[in-house]
Amino acid sequence: MSPKRLQIVTIGVLLSLFLASMEGTVVATAMPSIVAQLGGFSIYSWVFAIYMLASTTTVPLYGKLSDVYGRKRVYAAAMSLFLVGSVLCGLANSMNQLILFRAIQGLGAGGVLPMALIIIGELFSVEKRAHMQGLFSGVWGVSSVIGPLIGGFLVDQISWHWVFYINLIPGSLALILVLAAWKVDKATVHIRKKLDIAGAILLTFGVLSLLLGLNELGKSIAIFFLGLAVVLFFLLYFVEWRAVDPILPLHLFKDRLFVVANLHGIFAGWAMFGSLAYIPLFVQAVLGTTATMAGITLTPMSLSWTIASVYGSRIILKISFRTVALAGMVMLVIGSFFMTTITPETSQFLIMVYTSLMGIGMGLSIPVFLVAIQTAVARRDLGVATSTVQFSRNIGGTIGVSVLGVFLSNRLASLLFQNGMDPAKISLNNLINPIPGAEIIIDQSLRMALGTAIANMFSITLVVSIISLIVVFFTPHGKVTQLQIND
Repeated sequence: MSPKRLQIVTIGVLLSLFLASMEGTVVATAMPSIVAQLGGFSIYSWVFAIYMLASTTTVPLYGKLSDVYGRKRVYAAAMSLFLVGSVLCGLANSMNQLILFRAIQGLGAGGVLPMALIIIGELFSVEKRAHMQGLFSGVWGVSSVIGPLIGGFLVDQISWHWVFYINLIPGSLALILVLAAWKVDKATVHIRKKLDIAGAILLTFGVLSLLLGLNELGKSIAIFFLGLAVVLFFLLYFVEWRAVDPILPLHLFKDRLFVVANLHGIFAGWAMFGSLAYIPLFVQAVLGTTATMAGITLTPMSLSWTIASVYGSRIILKISFRTVALAGMVMLVIGSFFMTTITPETSQFLIMVYTSLMGIGMGLSIPVFLVAIQTAVARRDLGVATSTVQFSRNIGGTIGVSVLGVFLSNRLASLLFQNGMDPAKISLNNLINPIPGAEIIIDQSLRMALGTAIANMFSITLVVSIISLIVVFFTPHGKVTQLQIND
């Protein structure tokens, strides 16, 4: 591919990544207006949950499909599905419709994100690949910063429908650029093998059952879902060993680097993305600031993540990638430790510093493992290996949000009982006044209880961060350029 065509494809891929990674924060900003018009406040969380489930469980499937049918075709299908889902979401006139259409949108997003990473691994050399992974992390950082701002502007100035319609312009442009410039899509296999449909179904419903069980922890139905997940994963293990062309090749897990990369993804994703969901709650409900200020509090984390990922991707060409990953995990542990010390008297500035340390940790470690895996695996496994690492991080984040949420609810209830308050009579409206522009109104005892519960919750984040650090110690030594590729 000529340099000019390569640049065009890269621009298209970056636009795709920007759209998919921004979607969650944009919709989060628009949700109050959506619920006000469509109703269904009791099921609002499913607007996020169904999108996350669909996009997470399809990641390995897209990776395998790209190995069989080519990167460009699968990318085009995923982006098209994402855009169709976006249009349908904008047309939704009930919460049930919106949830259904978000599932369609999530099915597309599940392919857009990993395919962007896979395409970079396909088109660039190891030296250029490291630079591009840093650039990708930078795009993610920018999208996480401006996503809430774009969502707020569209809702206030036009309508919430345009939160979804806005995807059409850059999304269509990205699709056109990639299809027009990428003329030759090399086949990774010359004979198209039968897709591992059984494996895909077992993996999808196994993960779905696991997430539903975690979301229902504390209820009897959780036992059913978790038990079902165990059975499905057990069946998946035997199906994948016997499959001719498995969606999740178990032979990859014989490689120590691959195992470490996926375990790091699960635990680091749990610590980081689980924390992201509750830091704004602390800043608003405990410190008593506005939603805008809560967003500003997260900005240093995104910026530090971006900067660290750019420099981390470059230095792994000069020093051991294990050293870079360990440095990142140390920063994550330090940041997580400081988050366990927060109180209602902690300044917003200090929280920015603490979250910045966590952002640096993720920025250093994530590109390291992506580049290392893409360099070490055989080309025929490039797609499924890359998407599996991405999948592990998404699963970790999803598990983190669920587990931390259950712990927070139970811990808060316990503290309220100790203070003579009935948790059943406490709702979100008791903590935050939803009137736009109004100050947050919180009873002082409730503020203290919530602050303590959130700080205690971050103890779980600290433990998980330490586990992630221990896992990274098992990373093989050497530079990324010394990894052996077995084609």
